[in-house]
Amino acid sequence: MSSAEEILKQYWGYDRFRPLQKDIIDYVVSGTDTLALLPTGGGKSLCYQVPALMMDGMCLVISPLIALMQDQVQQLAQLEIPAACIHSGMHYLEVKQILSNAMNDAYKLLYVSPERLQTDLFKQFLPAFNLNLLAIDEAHCISQWGHDFRPDYTRIVTVREEFPQVPVLALTATATEHVQNDIALQLQMRSPVLVVQSFERKNIQYAVNYTENKNQELLQQLGANNTCTIIYCRSRRQTEVLSKLLAQYGIASAVYHAGMPKRDRDEAQRQWMVDEVPVIIATTAFGMGINKPDVRLVINYDAPEHLEAYYQEAGRAGRNNMPALSVVYYNQGDINRLESSIEIQYPEEPYLRHIYQCVAEYLQIPISAEPYTYYNFDLKEFCQRFKLDTAPASYALKLLEQEGLWTMSESVFMPPTLYCPLNREELDFFMNGYPQYTYLITSILRLYGSLFQYPTPVRLSTIAKQAKMNRADLELALKQLDYLGTFEYRAQTEGPQIFFHHYRVDSRQLIINYKRIQVLKQRHAERTAAMIAYLYNKDVCRTRMLLSYFNEQKADDCGHCDICRQKTRTAMPTPESILSVIRKSGKLSLLSLAEHFPDHPKEYISAIVRRMADERAILLDIYGNISIA
Repeated sequence: MSSAEEILKQYWGYDRFRPLQKDIIDYVVSGTDTLALLPTGGGKSLCYQVPALMMDGMCLVISPLIALMQDQVQQLAQLEIPAACIHSGMHYLEVKQILSNAMNDAYKLLYVSPERLQTDLFKQFLPAFNLNLLAIDEAHCISQWGHDFRPDYTRIVTVREEFPQVPVLALTATATEHVQNDIALQLQMRSPVLVVQSFERKNIQYAVNYTENKNQELLQQLGANNTCTIIYCRSRRQTEVLSKLLAQYGIASAVYHAGMPKRDRDEAQRQWMVDEVPVIIATTAFGMGINKPDVRLVINYDAPEHLEAYYQEAGRAGRNNMPALSVVYYNQGDINRLESSIEIQYPEEPYLRHIYQCVAEYLQIPISAEPYTYYNFDLKEFCQRFKLDTAPASYALKLLEQEGLWTMSESVFMPPTLYCPLNREELDFFMNGYPQYTYLITSILRLYGSLFQYPTPVRLSTIAKQAKMNRADLELALKQLDYLGTFEYRAQTEGPQIFFHHYRVDSRQLIINYKRIQVLKQRHAERTAAMIAYLYNKDVCRTRMLLSYFNEQKADDCGHCDICRQKTRTAMPTPESILSVIRKSGKLSLLSLAEHFPDHPKEYISAIVRRMADERAILLDIYGNISIA
């Protein structure tokens, strides 16, 4: 068996592991159940990928993030490591082929979304797998008391019961002590080893800015920090508005959110990854599985929902251990939103039943309809049809998902696929009867030999070129072949889906564990209070405050967050000292001016500047630039 270091060097080209990675790998290879808490950017994936290659057999990875699974399989393929993934939205025959391959030791890693675990097809193949490791990513999702509980995760234990001797590795970035214990209990871990990397990110400077003009604050921040940046927003519309604003001031940016076509998201991510644009403006989903080491600035344009989310987003800065800055903007509107979120996210039971009935009508699912079916689901259209407010409706859908009724997947991209249900003799007979399709079918078979075995992802542009057809005519021909029963053609799809787990019932008979929802509501209220306290905080070192939230104590202050810098501030700035800076620098922004007085609140400096401008001691233009009068 090759050593962990040899495999790391052979496939990834690294000479050594990050802190605690080797410890986790050693525990896993020795057969020890392990619960690992590694902060964002800590390199969780290597902790199961390396052991999978060290041991005989295959590692089964459970992950709720479809895009992340697809990205990892693609990356492993580039490293010539055999891997595959199974998730919602895939064709039955395609899934069956992958499971058959896995049964025959074709892969070293198989990624599976949790809702697949209880399907009859998966349970049929599972006992034949030669598993060497069961890895659970985002393991906090198994705990009802975590911030992202998913009922499908509770079924992972059935895999453990099938393979009691296979070690279990549970990985997450954030989990309180209560959630850690619940993870171990739900997975039936045997005397698990807890490996916890300190949550402290010593190179990240945390800051919180109260502002009534976020746009001006943002422009000043970016003007003073021309560096690789992520800006997080709460809404898709806000990302696009900010991108247009930055463009007006000559700042190139890319936009990323789930409402965009996949090709546009991929292009935005590519431009930012290769530094064609320095700034990416995104909703909170962006960043999962993205490891760009040189991010120096992360801005939360809107206050995060809770500290778990904030810690993960801030942690995408400074992964190369160079100094980095995390800034949160907030105002009273953010506080109001956070406080109102408690009732919006946890509506009353009659509303939940109403949403369930609307979903059934929207998807035209009759009572007692079979479970385990996928449906396309457009939230905007759904809300418009039933005259629902989007925010409470989306949270109600999430709560019903947590009740185990369905699984919702956002922006699942499925390429076009072709499958031929005929044998070769039957296909030849068809072509004799329909000679106009002979050249097209021959061209397709030359490109894709697996069409007779399972639905095969295809590139329509490649087929069109081979068959000497334009794209529109090709798609029409494929639809006709599908109608004639020669090929099963599934066009490219992209968008959210609902996967039904249960036989549809009358909404009045729907069983809802509202007591559990009330407990979750209380825990959400506690997390909201912690987030608001972090925003309002003027006295406690921000690093110490974050670590305390995650049950980690720190003896001393970090020395460089906004609170610590206030405590050690030098002489108070005066109009005379401000004039001195302006004379030396010429025209400069308020943010640049504030950097000359790093130990003092920018709000205090701003107040002096406004008073000086009122007294005509200085000039303040419409862009916020300051100069001598």
